Amino acid sequence: MFEYGNTDGKIKLDLITINPRHNQSFLFHSVMGFDKVDALNKMLDYVENYKEKENSYTIQWIAKGNKELNTSYFRASSVYDALDKLYYGRDSNTITVFSVVLNPVA
Repeated sequence: MFEYGNTDGKIKLDLITINPRHNQSFLFHSVMGFDKVDALNKMLDYVENYKEKENSYTIQWIAKGNKELNTSYFRASSVYDALDKLYYGRDSNTITVFSVVLNPVA
């Protein structure tokens, strides 16, 4: 899903993914552009190159009220960035994180 917003006179584009297994949404990436076309072009560049630029993280977590442990994978520049992607659009108290692992480079 694409979510657009205005921030300081620029267009912010958030690309959201939805995991079909547990139906949870997460932030894939955010970019800022001068207009929607600029933001889309920046997002396209990111999607084409993100595996070369960012680390891979595995996060194990449980949603409040559930008992099933979930495992999600994120590409991010840091542990904090990976957690921000996990928590995007939700109260941080609705998810309990059990582990965050930086995956080895293959």
